[in-house]
Amino acid sequence: MLKIVVLISGGGSNLKALLEAADAGGEPFEVVAVGADGDAAGLAHATSRGIETFVTRPKDYDGRQAWGEAFLAEIERFSPDLVVSAGLMRILPEGVVSALSPNLINTHPALLPLYPGAHAVRDALAAGATETGVTVHVIDAGVDTGPVINQRSVQVLPNETEDELHERIKEVERPLLLQTVRDIASGAVTLGE
Repeated sequence: MLKIVVLISGGGSNLKALLEAADAGGEPFEVVAVGADGDAAGLAHATSRGIETFVTRPKDYDGRQAWGEAFLAEIERFSPDLVVSAGLMRILPEGVVSALSPNLINTHPALLPLYPGAHAVRDALAAGATETGVTVHVIDAGVDTGPVINQRSVQVLPNETEDELHERIKEVERPLLLQTVRDIASGAVTLGE
């Protein structure tokens, strides 16, 4: 059974998809804890199931490195096999990445290497892209530069807004993340090779 810690910043729709799949039974993974960098609404998905949560706020620490060390210590308490950044809107400090990677993955709303960073959907629309998508990748020391594990494309519709496109990307992102986690748990995907 693959033990997972999920990291979030917001509503946790990807987290919810993982938890609902686990609730249904027969999955080769379990979410053992959920961490956030603030009072994320998505933590409720975990607490309602009795899954432990932790919040490590950057403002409570003297600098990014100190925050990263505290966040890493919380993550490591659960001895996870895999850490999933599922909507954590913060770049993890180098010490966190080096301690956890390659067993540290992220979802990104674009077909990397196109449109890295926090505004991928907006950037795709601004570039006039007719296609974008979602990527699940290993987190490395760069910003959305780690090895790609899985990708799915999403067509950009005429006159589509950023919010509309982002919602359609999320509909593809949730099952892609779930399948990727299943593939890692079963050994069909091996990280770090």
